[in-house]
Amino acid sequence: MKIDLTDTTASKINKALVKGRRAIGTPAVGMVLTLVIVTDEENAYDALRAANDASREHPSRTLVVIKRVSRSPRDRAKARLDAEVRVGADAGTGETVVLRLYGEVADHAQSVVLPLLLPDAPVVVWWPVNAPTDPASDPLGALAQRRVTDTYSAEQPVRELVSRAEAYTPGDTDLSWTRITPWRSMLAAALDQVTCEVTGVEVEGEEFNPSCELLAMWLADRLDVPVRRLPSKGPGLTSVRMESTCGPIVLDRPDGSLATLSIQGQPDRAVALKRRETSELIAEELRRLDPDDTYASALRFGVDRLGDGAEPAGEAKPSDGERAPEEAPAAPKRKTAAKKTAAARKAAE
Repeated sequence: MKIDLTDTTASKINKALVKGRRAIGTPAVGMVLTLVIVTDEENAYDALRAANDASREHPSRTLVVIKRVSRSPRDRAKARLDAEVRVGADAGTGETVVLRLYGEVADHAQSVVLPLLLPDAPVVVWWPVNAPTDPASDPLGALAQRRVTDTYSAEQPVRELVSRAEAYTPGDTDLSWTRITPWRSMLAAALDQVTCEVTGVEVEGEEFNPSCELLAMWLADRLDVPVRRLPSKGPGLTSVRMESTCGPIVLDRPDGSLATLSIQGQPDRAVALKRRETSELIAEELRRLDPDDTYASALRFGVDRLGDGAEPAGEAKPSDGERAPEEAPAAPKRKTAAKKTAAARKAAE
């Protein structure tokens, strides 16, 4: 069921939601959170479809905030709010309100969203594109316990990670980090099967993909060993190779679907490691609303590493023969194999 409201108010929108629930015979509210999606017209459809799919696992009230650009001074001076209320089959397992803000009201989106939040329920704000540099200080972000961005949609993804680290606030997260959850789990499980000491790591993936950079940061942070970031043709992450005192441990995924785990002295194993849809990533993020300390640690380590002269993904790197002696990375103090395995297992939990 859809209800269109033109030049409306938050009070009228709430009344339309009650009317819609009664019309379809479900007056009770069984939603667990409010998901606020801040996007533009171009990306609204895909974001809303992903949220509707995720609502099967997390019934929620979804508020889509679209700030419309006014072309003339007269239009910019005129404030208007249009809404589209969806309940029933048109809104997944929850409720959806698409808010289009015109004129001066676009600068005060939080005033429109606040009366529409579910009472006594968590709030999650998601920016599919054009996320603010500091999500926690954004007026809409300040309403939320969890703030979800996606550096993959940024024009310069790797540099965006630096900004995210500088502005990090507990509750911030990134879909580029969520994408590597299966990789982190698989690598931690691989280290559980050996008692060797890891001495170096190579992470290979497509250029301008911040998930590759985040995985490299996580491994360097947790294992305390040199980590090299190598470009490939993709798709996404393609390979992680860990050199150890017992031989190489390799997780290779050349086709974006099926990976092969190779451990010295053991038979190769095929592992399902497909690239996931946005709806699956959002559903994963909604399962936990507490701060992600592992993400924060990896992100902050990356800032230090980039500041020491490590080349971001997508930029040309000199060959080993061309590297000046003073640029060679110093080998950090290595942990014992037991500490490495425990740290990796803890990070994947």
